[in-house]
Amino acid sequence: MAKASSKLSVGKILGRIGIVILTTLLLVVLALYLLMLVIAKGPSEYARKRFVCSVKETSAIGFLANWYYTDEEIKDYLGSFRDNTTDEVTNAELVQVKTAEEQAAEAGTEGAAQPTELVDVSGSTFHGKLLKVKDPSRVFVGISGQYGKEYAGKRVMDMVAEYGAMAAINAGGFEDLNGVGNGGTPLGMVVSQGELRWGAMDTSYDIIGFDNNNILHVGTMTGQQAMDLGIRDAVCFGPVLIVNGKPVNETEELGGGFNPRSAIGQTADGTVLLLVIDGRQANSLGATYDDVIDILMKHGAVNAANLDGGSSSHMIYNNEIITVCSSLYGPRKMPTCWLVAPES
Repeated sequence: MAKASSKLSVGKILGRIGIVILTTLLLVVLALYLLMLVIAKGPSEYARKRFVCSVKETSAIGFLANWYYTDEEIKDYLGSFRDNTTDEVTNAELVQVKTAEEQAAEAGTEGAAQPTELVDVSGSTFHGKLLKVKDPSRVFVGISGQYGKEYAGKRVMDMVAEYGAMAAINAGGFEDLNGVGNGGTPLGMVVSQGELRWGAMDTSYDIIGFDNNNILHVGTMTGQQAMDLGIRDAVCFGPVLIVNGKPVNETEELGGGFNPRSAIGQTADGTVLLLVIDGRQANSLGATYDDVIDILMKHGAVNAANLDGGSSSHMIYNNEIITVCSSLYGPRKMPTCWLVAPES
């Protein structure tokens, strides 16, 4: 009887523990739902818009907006921030990249800019890292391998090791249904080291890429136009943030939600700006597109574009992940990344 009573007591204890855990989880879910309800149906128009934009930019939880709003309301809150925001063509003459000889001579002078510089960036809702690469010829697109539904992408750290790079950030978008894509199928066009790896010559894409003169181009062009332009490395995503020295939000905010972000830009002297913003953290909710534009303009960007963000966003420097990846499962597999070759 004593043994049976002991077993019964253990069973009761485990059962009560299970009930407590289940009750706690239900209370947490209820609290989150009520919190979102307050934001979604509260008096603040700004909060409602940021809520819709934040969740709709996330593959896995985009459905949350549909709990509180109609399709028309969601469309109105989203606006056109993911549409192509400019028809302006990149003016390559606004960027004057120094020759290797000029850079070598400059490197020997006192106070010259370092080959790479890592900068902390922050705002009221975010923290992040900005990597400045003086020589744009060191920046190129790394690829995971063959593309298509039968293939999987690779983690950025694995591509860094494969190419022997000293730094990297995530790059273009990829098919990611419900946030569980394997990174094997890129969105749009991919050019790596002068070779077209994915895309069609007669299709228009939102291109983000460097030409053979190491100048960054951002905007819409066909695959054929990109090849004719001498694009050596490129991916697709968006929106364009800055073109020919002008931010696209000069007359109206670009918007977006508070989310992890990645972006690439270039200054007038050719320096490449690689930006990653942490998000979905207690101390860094994330940044809007306008926040990203402000950062890049502050650091002298002449042209810049938004890259894939969310759970894909992270930066690697000297074989370490130096930003916080918001994915619950760690860095994701993806088809492309922007790599920085070691100093020569």
